[in-house]
Amino acid sequence: MAVRRILHAEGIRYRVDFRPLPDERFRVDIGWRKYKLAVFIDGCFWHGCPDHGTVPKNNRTWWASKLYENQQRDRRVLTTLEDAGWIGVRFWEHEPPHSIAHSIMTLVQSRRPPC
Repeated sequence: MAVRRILHAEGIRYRVDFRPLPDERFRVDIGWRKYKLAVFIDGCFWHGCPDHGTVPKNNRTWWASKLYENQQRDRRVLTTLEDAGWIGVRFWEHEPPHSIAHSIMTLVQSRRPPC
C-alpha cells in the first residue's frame, strides 16, 4: 500500500491485481498494460526471501517443498511475461517503499514513448 500511495502522489496511475495475459492464471500486484510492465511485491515468507524467509518447524518437509514450488512459479511467471514482450520485476516486502517506488517510476518513464 505504501508503494502505491507514493506512486499515486507522484501522479503515476496504475492497475492493481489484474491478469496481464488473458490465458494465464497469475495476477500482478501493480501493472500497466499500455507499457507492458508488471510489478510484484513479494512477501518474505511465501516467496522465500534469502534474508528473512523461514521454513516452519512443523511439517517442515511439506513447507520446504511448498516454498520451493512458489519460487519456481515466480521464475516461470517472469519468463512467461518476457516471452509475451512484458517486463516483469519483483521486489521484497521489506525493501523501503520509496526505493521501490523510485525504481518503478524509472521503469515507467523508460517505457513511455518520447513526446
